[in-house]
Amino acid sequence: MRLTFSILALLLLAAAGALAFVFSGLYDISASDQHLAPTYHAIRKTMERSVARRAKDIPVPPLGAPAQLERGLSLYRAHCVQCHGAPGIAPEPFALGLTPLPTPLARSGIDRTPAELFWMVKYGIKMTGMPAWEYRFPDEDVWALVAFVKHLPRLSVAEYLAWKVPPALPRVAPPDGPPDAARGEKAIKQYGCIGCHEIPGMVGPEARLGPPLAGVASRTMLGGVLPNSFENMVLWLRAPQSFSRHSAMPMLGVTERDARDMAAYLATLK
Repeated sequence: MRLTFSILALLLLAAAGALAFVFSGLYDISASDQHLAPTYHAIRKTMERSVARRAKDIPVPPLGAPAQLERGLSLYRAHCVQCHGAPGIAPEPFALGLTPLPTPLARSGIDRTPAELFWMVKYGIKMTGMPAWEYRFPDEDVWALVAFVKHLPRLSVAEYLAWKVPPALPRVAPPDGPPDAARGEKAIKQYGCIGCHEIPGMVGPEARLGPPLAGVASRTMLGGVLPNSFENMVLWLRAPQSFSRHSAMPMLGVTERDARDMAAYLATLK
């Protein structure tokens, strides 16, 4: 009994100490200075073990066909080189100011398995600037990127610069099956809706730009211009300024499939 009491007391003391440290403001969160070495290595090891655990059962398709590598290169130049650089090409200035600094993907092509790269590209990594591409690339494109990243360490500067391919046109998956509210909840986060709207149960910035979405399913109008229905919600999510050019809500490039799933989720907020 005494041992249990001592352990509980120590846990409470540690929690109190952690809270005191957080509220003291002593920790410097500026991105102009790197993490302390123990902080950096703890985050990195957590990431490595998390990715390895979740990627171990992902089946890997054949990789390396010329058309697949060309698609991967197009996607890499459009979306990855800005942060990760390429042979002979530096990351953009904003990426050089990120903390932690993005890893050169020529190194990742050596160190990471194809399944791990696929998981990291598709789902992103918290506590870094690495976004999730799940709602922007179909799996076919994610594998094309993986194939190119695995090929990247073999390229010299001259070979990379000489490789000419047309810009990658986006591939959009058509709606598949009935609207999925659970998938729509994830899409709401991935399209950044929590940046402007308070949404019940979602953690995000203290959004004050747009109206809170609690009870949105019970409202009569959308944006003050459209009667609130499922189909109108889909239209509004995809192109709000087509119905109200004074709306501050931007065009987010929401696909038909994602809009239908998002509308299904929003219909649950009564």
